[in-house]
Amino acid sequence: MPLIGFLHSGTLEQNANRLVGFRKGLSDTGFVENQNLTIEYRWADGQNGRLPELAADLVRRKVAVIVAVSSQPATLAAKAATTTIPIVFSWPGDPVAAGLVASLNRPGGNATGIGTLNDELAAKRFGLLRELVPKAAPIFVLFNPADPSAEAMSRDLQARASTLGVQLQLLYAGTDREIDAAFTTLTSKSGGALLVNADPFFFIRRAQITALAARHAVPAIYYDREFAVSGGLISYGTDLPSVWGQAGNYVARILKGEKPADLPVAQPTKFQLVINLKIAKTLGLAVPPTLLATADEVIE
Repeated sequence: MPLIGFLHSGTLEQNANRLVGFRKGLSDTGFVENQNLTIEYRWADGQNGRLPELAADLVRRKVAVIVAVSSQPATLAAKAATTTIPIVFSWPGDPVAAGLVASLNRPGGNATGIGTLNDELAAKRFGLLRELVPKAAPIFVLFNPADPSAEAMSRDLQARASTLGVQLQLLYAGTDREIDAAFTTLTSKSGGALLVNADPFFFIRRAQITALAARHAVPAIYYDREFAVSGGLISYGTDLPSVWGQAGNYVARILKGEKPADLPVAQPTKFQLVINLKIAKTLGLAVPPTLLATADEVIE
């Protein structure tokens, strides 16, 4: 049976729903785990420093493909570990600028995957937050300092905020203590709101972040449905289980003989707007009817 490697900076438990999508993408194209395909999983459990060795271990095992989705650190570790084994990734920014592929249409190397459009969606999230809390000021944006796309995105958001006359303040957190410190800074100025940037580090700690937002009564928008389910106010972003399904499809195509160099970097096809009405009521927010009407899911 073909052997593929799965590399991620997070945990199995945190990504269980997304894995369902990945396995569906495989099965839709004829591959079922433990029937005609074997998967070696390597989870870093939030310790990114382990990723280079985990990637090297998969290379030593001579896997046919390495999958590194929804984890920029895992993608970069896989890319550094091999120039020959095919890699299937998902990437929130520009994979060309990141050096992962030569072009979107013709990747040209051993890696391809799905772009999750986080840069574009961050602007949309900014607009949704303004629609929900139009008088909020300043707007805080929480970044992971290790995020390679943070600088470019912060410039884009600063420009957007400037045209609207909105004060934007950037916060950075790469540890649990720094998340706590970021909320201390945030709550030192009353009347603000928060946009949490897409990052696997924040996804792993979504319970901590949504609990802090609730404790300090901070309106916040997130990038993944799971935040809203965990008690976040609102989320908007790519439907990541479907992105993982697209990755499963690409893995199957590579196993059947196609080359990653010839497989264009795909774009996501599904997006989700989720509103937690219970949290909105707790915060004393009246959600505009137009926003409720466009929501894919309303949690009551």
